[in-house]
Amino acid sequence: MSRSQPIFLGVNIDHCATVREARYRQAPRLRGEIVEPDPLAFALAAERAGADGITVHPREDERHIHREDVELLRACLQVPLNMEMAATDDMIAFALKVRPAAVCVVPEKREEITTEGGLDVIGNRARVRAVIESLRAEQIHVSLFIDPDPAQIDLAAELGSEFIELHTGAYANAYYNPEGRARELKLLREGAARARAAGLKVNLGHGINYVNIVEMREIPGVHEMNIGHTIVSRALFVGVDEAVKEMKRLMNLSRG
Repeated sequence: MSRSQPIFLGVNIDHCATVREARYRQAPRLRGEIVEPDPLAFALAAERAGADGITVHPREDERHIHREDVELLRACLQVPLNMEMAATDDMIAFALKVRPAAVCVVPEKREEITTEGGLDVIGNRARVRAVIESLRAEQIHVSLFIDPDPAQIDLAAELGSEFIELHTGAYANAYYNPEGRARELKLLREGAARARAAGLKVNLGHGINYVNIVEMREIPGVHEMNIGHTIVSRALFVGVDEAVKEMKRLMNLSRG
């Protein structure tokens, strides 16, 4: 299938920071001297390699990305910064201070290493509406990280979100189970179509890698994919430049 519109690549650098924190969690500074790896250096290398944006998810306990990292990225990047965040007053205030190009509102559990599952827009309707309105009033693009559930998608559009990011983790986890994989892929394709029909732009994220990208790239109308762990992992073997370039080639291989 040949398509004129390329899929954009947002490189999530959280797990570069995870490696830093594994050794330097208690260090008095986040970079310089012997502290490594530096997420800013990783982000700038990804930018030079062709990343269309950089994604980070600062959490309350700063388990990987710190707020200082986010502020420095905002000051130094030429490509858009996308900040994933929980719908808390504290994070809303931080987003309004930093003013990233985009915010993706995600669910958040204190004990999880990475975001697992989509945001419950229905159960948090008033809160999500308030977040969308406050950010969009300041010209910050808003996305909601949700499962491919029709009711959640419909409400995302109703509340005024510009984007949704469909949670692809269930598909990734079922990849080697043919029946489960087919079921989850069907849900993603149907969810993307429903969202586009409702006027939403569709992003994908979570668990996308250099293998399953072959099916992810064939979901019609995808605007962007936010991909992190697999690129950080690949970079250990081939370097950041090649890891980013290889993913960009793969994600648009069938697009003319």
